[in-house]
Amino acid sequence: MNYQFRKATSSDAPQIWTILQNAILRRKADGSNQWQDGYPNPQIIQQDIEKEIGYVLTDGEIIVGYSAVLINDEPEYDNLQGEWLTNNDFVVFHRVAIAQNYIGQNLSKKIIEHIEAFSLANNIHSLKADTNHDNYAMMNIFEKSGFVFCGIVHFRGSPRRAYEKVL
Repeated sequence: MNYQFRKATSSDAPQIWTILQNAILRRKADGSNQWQDGYPNPQIIQQDIEKEIGYVLTDGEIIVGYSAVLINDEPEYDNLQGEWLTNNDFVVFHRVAIAQNYIGQNLSKKIIEHIEAFSLANNIHSLKADTNHDNYAMMNIFEKSGFVFCGIVHFRGSPRRAYEKVL
């Protein structure tokens, strides 16, 4: 497999939306309420692309994963109920999703590895992320990737588990 991690383009949006729609359905099938409130949606993807924060993981020409990657841009993290490991610059990532045919191939971890490289290339030594309290797969990925649970943040009225990894 020849995986590349690159900025998403407008022409990628339909494939990204398909990946996210399937992820939304998987979350529902798992009994989760994460992503069951109209978020994410095509407008969010378009905003990510316009802001140049949307990234795709590709296998050749096929988009196999998606994530938004931002630097120092998550206001809700200022309201953490808990304590971050660091208070310096950080990279935050949201909306990690893997294409249906690529589930179970550790590609979320591959995306995180690329985000770590992005972070270090920008001389930033902290990654922060959050997930729903019932997204056991992502919590497991965070823990296996060296993230530490730091507390609770709230998005759209729902508590989320916040994690940080110091690079």
